[in-house]
Amino acid sequence: MVATTHRRWLLLPVRRLPSRQPMKTPVCIPIPTRNRARLPRCHLSRSSDPTPTSEAQATDSLRVAFACGGAGGHVYAAFALAEEVQASLPGSRSLFLGAPAPSLESATAASSSYPFAPVPPCLPRALLAAALHLYHFRPHVLVATGGPPALPSCLAALLLGLPFVIQDQDAGPAPATRLLAPLSRRVFLAFNAPVRLLPKRKCAVYGNPVRMSIRNRRMSKAAAMARFFPRAGLVEAEGMEVVLVLAGTVGSPQINVAVLNMYYEMLSRRKNRYIIWQTGPEDFCEMESLVRAHRRLFLTPFLHEMDMTYAATDVVVSRAGSVACTEILVTGKPAILIPLPTIVDDHQTKNAYIMADVMGARVITEDELDSSSLTCIIDEIVGM
Repeated sequence: MVATTHRRWLLLPVRRLPSRQPMKTPVCIPIPTRNRARLPRCHLSRSSDPTPTSEAQATDSLRVAFACGGAGGHVYAAFALAEEVQASLPGSRSLFLGAPAPSLESATAASSSYPFAPVPPCLPRALLAAALHLYHFRPHVLVATGGPPALPSCLAALLLGLPFVIQDQDAGPAPATRLLAPLSRRVFLAFNAPVRLLPKRKCAVYGNPVRMSIRNRRMSKAAAMARFFPRAGLVEAEGMEVVLVLAGTVGSPQINVAVLNMYYEMLSRRKNRYIIWQTGPEDFCEMESLVRAHRRLFLTPFLHEMDMTYAATDVVVSRAGSVACTEILVTGKPAILIPLPTIVDDHQTKNAYIMADVMGARVITEDELDSSSLTCIIDEIVGM
């Protein structure tokens, strides 16, 4: 069978010629293209077919792929960007590449309207899987926000000739960001400090994206507290003190042990104080077995409704992850930050001290952390 050749017309503007009568009619250049068979769609985690219903929709709608995984900062930054794209361009479509279930990114995608494609942890298989997903989805751009799936996804985009951009959330660029920055179209940063370590002409400092539900929260403190403490018998929510403890996406034994040693005495001494305690999935079962039930204590492995959580909170005890710091900054909550020193480039320590300079957050190192020091600082902040 002889392949038929169609012509599509590309409208190109023509530069004004140095003559007295400039050319006003644009030039139409025919570009021959061959008919291509419809690409098979990749296997996604959702049952809905992401393939457009017509060629016009496939051409006109913006398609963005996001590669994220690992820490909550990488995942929530990607979903915040996807929300903004969807709000600006309702006809756009997004695809998330991340670690297979069970993972934070797969769970977050399952609770949203975005399709999800798994990328296995082994690098050769991850590169192949990412390339297949990107080939079938045909995105206009890949956005990498960090985590293990980001590197193979960006390498796959290079092999396919797809443009990709990087969004780095931390005060120190990740090793993958340093490696991929020269090959990317653009590197979007949260802080000015990493610019000197990256190609300056490709860097743009825009801060970190924050989920729309947190930025646009309208819930009152009383309504938010009723979600966590329905049987507390609240009379006047404004007089209550709520401490939010965030031990990180995975969990922090150091923070959990410090809170375990002080929570009961604090609740017994302060009758108007409540604690929302996120232990992390890995430490939850152990903490649940050691904690005595209390009507003013809400213990959970993970928090998904962060807009409601921040609405109820008076002071935050948290690791110094980049997105957590940005959310604290956006909500304006007083914070006690405990950076994780063993992380790559010790960027949580840098984040914490930037927060101390910007909004007066209190910083406690892991060497200084214990139940008494944490209690004193909480009392000092809430009593201010």
